[in-house]
Amino acid sequence: VQLQASGGGLVQTGGSLRLSCVASGRTFSTWEMGWFRQAPGKERERVVRVTWTGGNTYYAEFTSSVKGRFTISRDNTKNTVYLQMNSLKPEDTAVYYCAAASATSAGRGLYDFWGQGTLVTVSS
Repeated sequence: VQLQASGGGLVQTGGSLRLSCVASGRTFSTWEMGWFRQAPGKERERVVRVTWTGGNTYYAEFTSSVKGRFTISRDNTKNTVYLQMNSLKPEDTAVYYCAAASATSAGRGLYDFWGQGTLVTVSS
């Protein structure tokens, strides 16, 4: 089972990036997915947690600093979750990770699988 995060890069303030998290080895359609980030010298923080409740209906909980700027979506045919990041700010600079949690783990605040991380750099 693997999660592969990609899509990071260098962008100017106000720009956009779309991160992708491709899952292989199993289907994560019923799992909680999360995007995390870790900036240099800072602790890792969760950017968003999302649970799909049926079809394309989902419940997403974004950290306050990205609300209104970041959105999430998925493509089941590609077993991929996307994090669309708009109006990027220098403080969004970090390595971004995707993660997946079973219902059991999610209830404990734990994630079972992690991607390798993709670097997002926002220049001022």
